[in-house]
Amino acid sequence: MEFLNFLQEVVGGTGGVIPYLVVFGVLLACGLGIPLPEDISLSFGGFLVYMEQATLGLMMLTGYLGIILGDSMIFYFGRRIGSKVGSRPGGFFARIVTPTKRARVEGLFKRHGEKIIMLARFLPGVRAVTYFTAGSVGMRYSHFVFFDSLAALASAPIFVYLGFRFGGQLEYLLQEIAKGQKGVIAAILGVVVAAVIVSRWRSKRDAQANAEALRQKELGERPSSGP
Repeated sequence: MEFLNFLQEVVGGTGGVIPYLVVFGVLLACGLGIPLPEDISLSFGGFLVYMEQATLGLMMLTGYLGIILGDSMIFYFGRRIGSKVGSRPGGFFARIVTPTKRARVEGLFKRHGEKIIMLARFLPGVRAVTYFTAGSVGMRYSHFVFFDSLAALASAPIFVYLGFRFGGQLEYLLQEIAKGQKGVIAAILGVVVAAVIVSRWRSKRDAQANAEALRQKELGERPSSGP
């Protein structure tokens, strides 16, 4: 829990905008691929609410905005320099977006489509690479924000609330969250798979309905034969 102790030392007994700025800044760093624990940062934001150094609603909003802006930044860098990463050794993004990770993410895009953005939110090892790749392959930003927001709204308010609700047992809470990471990932994966199945079923149903409507229209327009 060294990172948690570090955050506590930084914030101390401060109030005002400082608690929000600290949580927001850490989430920006997480979005850029710096290996900091996002769940601890959000739960710590809730702990600050418990300590009456912040308000619950505003901290939830701070968590959400920090996630989205951080993810949007790595998406933007992917859009701007995605094709150049790997052409020469060294560099910040070259260390994060390795050829192996990028090939893996591109494979996930081919199998699952844009919905992989939601799952990547809960996979710290490939999250930054996924969002960087999304930008480099030309994914529409509106689509990216939509899927990323769905995942962020499922994580930021929950972790902030848990930090607030169990503020007196913060370290125990974080240990339990770490134990449950695999379960959370499995649940999210299940939701993504279910969404893909439903989406394909609806597409097939709509295609059949359109084909039937076209057939009926053709039959209605066909001239009737005389006696």
